[in-house]
Amino acid sequence: MPITKADIVPWSEENFIRGGGPGGQNVNKVASTVQLRFNLAECETIEAPAKARIMRQLQSRITNDGELIVRSNEHRTQERNREAAWARLLTMLNEAARRPKFRVPTRPSRAAKRKRIDTKTKRGAVKALRGRIDPD
Repeated sequence: MPITKADIVPWSEENFIRGGGPGGQNVNKVASTVQLRFNLAECETIEAPAKARIMRQLQSRITNDGELIVRSNEHRTQERNREAAWARLLTMLNEAARRPKFRVPTRPSRAAKRKRIDTKTKRGAVKALRGRIDPD
C-alpha cells in the first residue's frame, strides 16, 4: 500500500527559509525555500518492515533523531516549493518502502550453454580471418 501525504502529515513540520545563491534583491527578502522535516522514528502509520527498509535505504538523509529532511528551492514561490518538497518526500518514501521482488535463482540450460560457446567460437573464427595475410 503506497504511503500518502495524509499518512505522514501529523509527524511532519514545514519551515520556510531564505534561499541562497543568485536571485538579486528578492532572495534576501523572501523565504521561499521550504525545509520539510518528517519524523520517521515516531511515525505510527508506516509498518515496521517498511520503516526498516526506509531507514536502511535513506540512512544518509536521516538525522540522529530519526528525522528525514527534504529541502526544495527550485521554484520562486513558497507554494510551488512546498508541493515539490512533498512530492519528493512521498516519492522517496514509497520507493524505499517497496518490498523487493523475490528472485528465484536459476541456472542456464545445457542448450543455452552450448549456444553461447558456439556463438563465441564463430565470433573468434571471424576475428581470426581479420589478421595479416602471409605472403608465402
